[in-house]
Amino acid sequence: MNFDFSDDQKLLKEQVRKFLADKCPTKTVRRVLDGNETHADEVWKGLIELGVTGTAIPEEYGGLGLSPLELCVVAEEIGRAAAPVPFDTSVVLATEALKLAGSEAQKKKWLPKLAAGEAIGTLATAEGPQPPKPRSIRTTFGGGRLNGKKLPVADGEAATFAIVLANTGGSGDRAVSLVLVDLAQASVKRARVETIDPSRKHAELAFDGASAELLGGEGEGWRLLERLYDAAAVYFAFAQVGGAEAAMWMARDYALQRQAFGRPIGSYQAVKHKLADCYVKLELARSNAYYGAMMLTDGDADLPLAAAAARIAATDAYDFASKENIQTHGGIGFTWEADTQFHYRRARVMALSLGGPMAWKDKLVSRLEQKNAA
Repeated sequence: MNFDFSDDQKLLKEQVRKFLADKCPTKTVRRVLDGNETHADEVWKGLIELGVTGTAIPEEYGGLGLSPLELCVVAEEIGRAAAPVPFDTSVVLATEALKLAGSEAQKKKWLPKLAAGEAIGTLATAEGPQPPKPRSIRTTFGGGRLNGKKLPVADGEAATFAIVLANTGGSGDRAVSLVLVDLAQASVKRARVETIDPSRKHAELAFDGASAELLGGEGEGWRLLERLYDAAAVYFAFAQVGGAEAAMWMARDYALQRQAFGRPIGSYQAVKHKLADCYVKLELARSNAYYGAMMLTDGDADLPLAAAAARIAATDAYDFASKENIQTHGGIGFTWEADTQFHYRRARVMALSLGGPMAWKDKLVSRLEQKNAA
């Protein structure tokens, strides 16, 4: 059995990598990190022209109609470049949510716009530092009106619409629903929120009777969110694998050129072992990501288990590689001028984007127990 990507998928991967190497160098990431722009607009427009935004959108809605595998290889290259673009929010979360739960009217309205780059979507679930739970959601939806606040919301300033987790009055897990809201309303206020990664801007969204509509059935929000997160975890894992590999190679290249006591620091055992540990974690993450991609493509019942494993391994690999990259660079690695910070910041934000590592470890354990019990 061949677990590798096809020649066409490898060609897509190579094209995206070349584009990002040319149009999204580290100075572009630093520009967005230091500045006020919500994202690197020229990079985003270039990705739109390449068809990235429509990769996994069906052809009848203006997309390319490709499989999840193509989106996986694109995600890896976005992560490798630490590109400051709304890929994970718009191309992954918002698009997948619409495909999963959107009505035909909602799909016809928003998917063509997403594919053409005319709209940017985002997902708004959190209401502060605590992880969202069905019984803790205070944002309410009723009578077609949305009230409350969501923060932090990735790409909340740049987004055209948001898919919001809101309380609709049920009980238990059925207390919440997903709600689609157009953000171009006077009843929606946005304010920037500072996070550890300014290259991925976040915002607070405040809704004061904003016009909105259900996405999926009422009371189905938590169930739909779990399914969305399982798919997104696989795509995020590929992005984290790409970032981890980039951080590892950055550390390796520096270790080969930096001299200490008349020899490259990479020749010292302590540095070798740390880089070897990066490689081991990276390959473990890659194998789990590949398995998750296979389950996602096949629609297999093991997707929840595979997604949790991919999420945990990739988060660990990216976190470790980004830290060791800084350590390998020594004192210079901790300075603002060093590019090592880009992957460390991105690793920290991505580790929390779909829920923290402990939440996914709990999911993995519970899903293994369920499988064994069955």
